Amino acid sequence: MNILVYTDESGVFDKNHNSIYVFGGLVFLNRQSKEACSRKYIAAEKCIRANKYSSIDELKACRITNKEKSKLFRSLNQYVKFGVVINQAYIMDRIFSSKKDKQRYLDYAYKIGLKRCLEKLVCNGSVRVDEVENIYIYADEHTTATNGRYELKEGLEQEFKNGTYNYQYDKYFPPLFPNMKGISLEFCNSEQRTLIRAADIVANRIYSASIRNVLDELQKKITITYLP
Repeated sequence: MNILVYTDESGVFDKNHNSIYVFGGLVFLNRQSKEACSRKYIAAEKCIRANKYSSIDELKACRITNKEKSKLFRSLNQYVKFGVVINQAYIMDRIFSSKKDKQRYLDYAYKIGLKRCLEKLVCNGSVRVDEVENIYIYADEHTTATNGRYELKEGLEQEFKNGTYNYQYDKYFPPLFPNMKGISLEFCNSEQRTLIRAADIVANRIYSASIRNVLDELQKKITITYLP
């Protein structure tokens, strides 16, 4: 089994000016469901474009109406979605002292959020840990440096393939998928990747619900992890 993950972010990681930061994404357990979702999402985009957008306009959450965002989100109803909500007020100030520390925390948050979603799929029988061969992760491209991308990939491999070791407590945590071959991490242009745009809508939906304090209903549709 190969797992495919598409993710995006919403908000600004800056506690002095922003309260919430969010990751959101979609998880597919085979390419058939991924392609079916992509077709549905493109059809929803075409329906929206027919009214007032050109064929070259990218329908990002920040550019379209709430009604249009809801239509796109509904096209994702039957697919697995996950998110991470970071309440920045409770993050230690030292995390924001350097770009590297900020990126390390965001990598940790993303890794934990994805892990919680995959653990849920294991628990409900959708995924067998001994059958997972590869995880392919596609994220919206941003300004992360090359070494930062390498560190994220390495952290994901430790969590899912190799296991992690906590030196403070002298404790080893086994990987979720010990027999897997590897993890692929690719940063993509959302204009060219339909499901990155879909992940943008998921992240924005979680962010909006967080700001309005109405996440309870959304939790029935999305596996959401809260940090810290």
